[in-house]
Amino acid sequence: MKSNDPSPGSTDVSPAAAHLVNDTKASAQAGSEPPLGRVSGGYIFWLMLASFGASIAMMVPLSYGIALRISELAPGHEEVLGFITGTAQAVFLVISPLVGMWSDRTRSRWGRRTPFIFLGTAIGLAGLVLMGLAPNLLVVGAGWVLGMSGWSISGAAIQNIQADKLPEQQRGKVSALTGLMTQIAPVLGIGVAYAVSSNTMLVFVVPGAIGAVLLALFPVLKPEGSSRDLGQGSKITARSVFGSYGFNIRKYPDFAWNWLGRFVFFIGLYFNTTFGTFFYAQRLALPVKEVAGVVATIGMLGVVAAAGGALLGGFLSDKLQRRRLFVVIAAFLFVAGAIAEATAWSLPQLILGAVFMQLAIAVFATVDQAIIFAIIPERSETGRYMAIVAFAQKIPSAVAPLLASVVITIGALGDTKNYTLLYLLGASFALIGGLIILLKVKGVR
Repeated sequence: MKSNDPSPGSTDVSPAAAHLVNDTKASAQAGSEPPLGRVSGGYIFWLMLASFGASIAMMVPLSYGIALRISELAPGHEEVLGFITGTAQAVFLVISPLVGMWSDRTRSRWGRRTPFIFLGTAIGLAGLVLMGLAPNLLVVGAGWVLGMSGWSISGAAIQNIQADKLPEQQRGKVSALTGLMTQIAPVLGIGVAYAVSSNTMLVFVVPGAIGAVLLALFPVLKPEGSSRDLGQGSKITARSVFGSYGFNIRKYPDFAWNWLGRFVFFIGLYFNTTFGTFFYAQRLALPVKEVAGVVATIGMLGVVAAAGGALLGGFLSDKLQRRRLFVVIAAFLFVAGAIAEATAWSLPQLILGAVFMQLAIAVFATVDQAIIFAIIPERSETGRYMAIVAFAQKIPSAVAPLLASVVITIGALGDTKNYTLLYLLGASFALIGGLIILLKVKGVR
């Protein structure tokens, strides 16, 4: 992949660590963002593969593996899925700011973020193995706490590297490309899982191994660089730990409003994605174990939409310097897809709804990530603030499945759960979230 920077002096990452910390201090005093050099095409390529790796390892268990284990160990109790995924998200929600603070203050020859890529990968793999071997749902839940936490730590490290390194003029484009990888990975991962579905352990381990290799290659081939020359951060105290879970809303209103809009949007998203496997099984009258092929087929068609959404959203928002417009467009597209899914009892309509929703998620994830990179309050605390941003996704991913487990039982007839109500509620939340960002975030066009 060729570099986007035509200058002969282009490097993988610029400026150097010592220069970055001086610029960060100056920026904090001036209230502006530190100048960052463009990153090369080769660096972006490996960043994309690392993003793909974190996503495939995380999303295959979430979208298929856990449901498979529930159908094996407790058939007919699909509502347990919400409790397993919600509990794991709640655990990571508690530890993520601590991980962010630890990352910000890490001083090593490998940098601040690289150690957490490897740490998260090791924890994630251990969790997947435990889930594959689990004799009961309690152990499945414990395994997913480890798995979800581990892959989230690795994924957060990749996000922090992007926030650390990317200049404004590349944020939309690179967010589009990495976002595209996170959209493609679950679809290809489901295909991989389906190919090995005769062996439950391989359903977990194969996607995890692919993710681990791609995550490890990124810092090996494109080293982050030493962080030993960076100034020592403030000491971690009980007060700073509690303070890490929040920020000054009045001082940073754009960050606050974007957080809220993202939070509400993701409530809608998780309402409409958590029970995907069971939803398709019900609407197509198929056994859960046979749904992987359907999900993979629908997903592959949605990849085209996701690619278009991520690339058009990212590149056009960079070119037009308009981010909020694309966020609200994504929200309306999500509504269209959710309505199509809510009323679907045939494969063609399910495909139509999935395509619109994939398109919407890709546009939103790409453009809102670029917004976040632009409005991070304090660059020296990037890891902590990115963990706070993650709250806007992790809280919904913990709460929405629990709420959804109740919603699908409202008006349910026997084993036919009320997915129509669930998907329509999801559409409403997504629209409100997009409108909040459009109307209230003023510092970004």
